[in-house]
Order: sequence, then C-alpha cells, then structure tokens
Amino acid sequence: MSGPLNLAQLITFLLDTPAFSGLDEVELSQLVHIMQVQHLRAGQVLFEEGRTGAAWFVVFSGGVEAIKDTAEGPRRLLELGPRMPFGEMAMLDGAPRSATVRALVDSTVLRFPREDLQVLLDAGNLAAYKLVYQMALNLVQRQRRTMSKLVEVLGAVDDSRVSALIGPLVEAWQTSA
Repeated sequence: MSGPLNLAQLITFLLDTPAFSGLDEVELSQLVHIMQVQHLRAGQVLFEEGRTGAAWFVVFSGGVEAIKDTAEGPRRLLELGPRMPFGEMAMLDGAPRSATVRALVDSTVLRFPREDLQVLLDAGNLAAYKLVYQMALNLVQRQRRTMSKLVEVLGAVDDSRVSALIGPLVEAWQTSA
C-alpha cells in the first residue's frame, strides 16, 4: 500500500489483526487516535537492546527482525511480518528493551506510545484495557512456545552442566503453568 493511510484502512487492518481481537470498530477508533505510523528503510534500527521501551508496535507491511546480543555476537531471535505485534514487555513494565529490532525490508509499523496508552488506562478506557489484555495473552503464548522448546532442548542435551542451569527454570515454569 503506498501513500498515506486513511482511517478506514487502519481500522480494517486492525480488525483483521489477532492482537486486536475482541475490540470493535468504535474501540479501535479510540486506539487509532494514539497510534503513529512509522516508515522504516531496510536495515534501519527501530529500537536497540538495553534502551528504555516507550512504545508497542504492530507490523503493517514489510518485516522486522529481533536481534539479541550474545557472547558469540548478535543472534537473530525471530522475524516478524504483517499483523505481528512486538515490544509488549517494555510496554507493560517500562523496563529496557530485551532485543534490538530492525527492518528486514522497507517496512511500515504502527506505533502505540506507552504514555498515551497509560493516559487511556488512567481514564478507564475499555479499549485500552482490552488491548493490554491481548498483549498479556500474546506474551503467554510466546512464553509457552519458548518453554516447550526449552524442554525439548533440555531433553536432547546430554550435558549435566546445561541440565543443572536450565532444569530449575523448566521446573519452575511447569509448576506455574
């Protein structure tokens, strides 16, 4: 889609985006007023690991990748395409970003500033509460997938040092799940 986005295009996009399920057109129009459209060039960094998180995002077009700094160098965690949200953790707790995100190709993302969402929450806006609930559900889904993979890796590794490090994490998760 080229050119500026209009309200109808944005509402239609959001209605078809899982992160906004449970919100109707009226509620989405309330959220659209705090939303910013941000265009990125291929390779452009949207935010860096360790920096304070000030917004939550949804990929409108193109794609982004999340990269984590490790002792062995940068490591790609995942790629996200259209309709995929990211940045929930920093949005919810205000902690520093846990990864760097950059555009894989020319992309457009929808940016929801933390401060503006907080104003809606403080005013008791139902749409804002529903959005935060959807963020929490998305985090839970990611946590479950991550822990399932971790259990799988732990079962495949025959190294007592790794088991000693990861085992307690897996056990703690399984008792809380």
